[in-house]
Amino acid sequence: MEKKKTLVIGASANPARYSYLAVQKLTAHQHPVIALGLKKGVIGTTEIETEKKPFEKIDTITLYINPFRQKDYYEYILSVQPKRVIFNPGTENEELVDLLQQKGIQAMEACTLVLLSTGQY
Repeated sequence: MEKKKTLVIGASANPARYSYLAVQKLTAHQHPVIALGLKKGVIGTTEIETEKKPFEKIDTITLYINPFRQKDYYEYILSVQPKRVIFNPGTENEELVDLLQQKGIQAMEACTLVLLSTGQY
């Protein structure tokens, strides 16, 4: 199985959050993970970054922030040039989907946890 370097935007050190579970599951499936959140913290062995750094060779960005908060990330997401962006439930955003498609980036409305558990990631 191909390992997909994944940037989780909206990562939280709170175990009750889906972003926390996504980081854990991605790590368990041996995908390299970068967690980006508002507050520093740790999920397993993954440190949560708080700075929008120009990460290289990102295959997938998976979103856990609402459409309103995504506006602050539009330029950043496009600058990272991922192959695809996954909009998890509650993060659907037509405006960002249009921007991604203009740049040839695949936009998916899906649940990262479901994709991982069904082997479709």
